[in-house]
Amino acid sequence: MGALVLAFLNSWRGLRHGARTERAVRQELALLALGVPVALVLGSGLWVKVALVASLLLMLAAEFLNTAMEKLCDHLHPDRHPAIGTVKDLASAGAFLAQMIAALVWIAALIERLS
Repeated sequence: MGALVLAFLNSWRGLRHGARTERAVRQELALLALGVPVALVLGSGLWVKVALVASLLLMLAAEFLNTAMEKLCDHLHPDRHPAIGTVKDLASAGAFLAQMIAALVWIAALIERLS
């Protein structure tokens, strides 16, 4: 049980750090805070509501991984380097794809709701 509590505390510390230091994380946390109540109204059924919220959580998770990768790259290689730039671009692409997944889920739910 102690390991579970420690893991939770580490995660909580990471969430707080990201929220304090990263603008993109703050933006996506705000989107999540606004999106959850909207999802509860917009979603036509339980699974649609779950998909709407899960898509926002996926987007936020990808942003945290992108941020972690960028911070690690900056720490290991503070100078500009083409290989580091490629790694950062790949991590950014992953975050972008998660945003596209969220957009698709939300657009589909909106179309379903309006039809």
